Amino acid sequence: MTGIEEQLTAHLADAHAIEEQALAQLRPAPKIAGDPLIADAFDAHLTETEAHEGWVRGRLEARGARPSPIKDRLMQAGGAGFVLFARLQPDTPGKLVAHAYSYEHLEEASYELLALVADRAGDEATAGMARHVRDEERAMGERLAGLYDRAVDASLGGAEDLETQLVKYLRDAHAIEAQADTLLARAAEGGGDPALEELYAGHRGEERNHQELLRVRLAAHDSRPSRFKDSALRAGGLNWSALFQGRPDTSAKLAAFVYAFEHLQIAGYEQLMRVAERAGDAETVRTVKRILAEERAAARGLRDAFERATDAALEAQGATA
Repeated sequence: MTGIEEQLTAHLADAHAIEEQALAQLRPAPKIAGDPLIADAFDAHLTETEAHEGWVRGRLEARGARPSPIKDRLMQAGGAGFVLFARLQPDTPGKLVAHAYSYEHLEEASYELLALVADRAGDEATAGMARHVRDEERAMGERLAGLYDRAVDASLGGAEDLETQLVKYLRDAHAIEAQADTLLARAAEGGGDPALEELYAGHRGEERNHQELLRVRLAAHDSRPSRFKDSALRAGGLNWSALFQGRPDTSAKLAAFVYAFEHLQIAGYEQLMRVAERAGDAETVRTVKRILAEERAAARGLRDAFERATDAALEAQGATA
């Protein structure tokens, strides 16, 4: 088996593990969704995801391989951990939708990268399967984006003190920006490709400006960022960056993860904007719209760089067609 063929099999095993985590998240999700339409969306995508798992398994078997039990178990545990986290949050529906939206974009990116590797290996069947699944993951992300209003309504649960809720959402957004800053700082130093590292560095500058904009909005509500949340999520950013550091396929995996993280931020800001609208805070709405435009632009830039990230990862591993 050539280097490129080995890499294709490894990407398929990774895709299978990602589907196992998705299944672990989707099976309990309808019960904690807090809204019937959100629950229906998770139910429908569970059926799709079960099919995806079977298709990936089939492509592995066609190559004389099988899923990795270790990878699958690790990802299943991660999925169960996320469900527990969501259950413990006071705004469970919103957290569930935001993280699911992010995960759909992790899957979208992973299947795009898989398709690119399959192209280079000349495996048309795997490339076609990957792009079909990629499109279904993207469509699920769009369905979730159409449910932000319902997620916010279910999370607020008729709360009368919208001021307190708005401050909480602003603090959460600042903490996520702190995690993004840490992650992007490491990515800019070791993203596996000079052009990608420049992309990460440029967006890090935007993220630091976002933190300042959020501090201004918190000050307008006589509040400030939560040191505990910021510290906890910064530590999370360090853990994620350490996971990628030193891997021969850093450029591809890191691009996919940062792409997903951008969509976690997008979902969070979409919900923050809706809470601000309900609280009558027009200035926060304007600030969030400005930030959202930059987050979406960064996500598009990363998506456009997937081919470069794939080539850099394959080159680092000496894998050629």
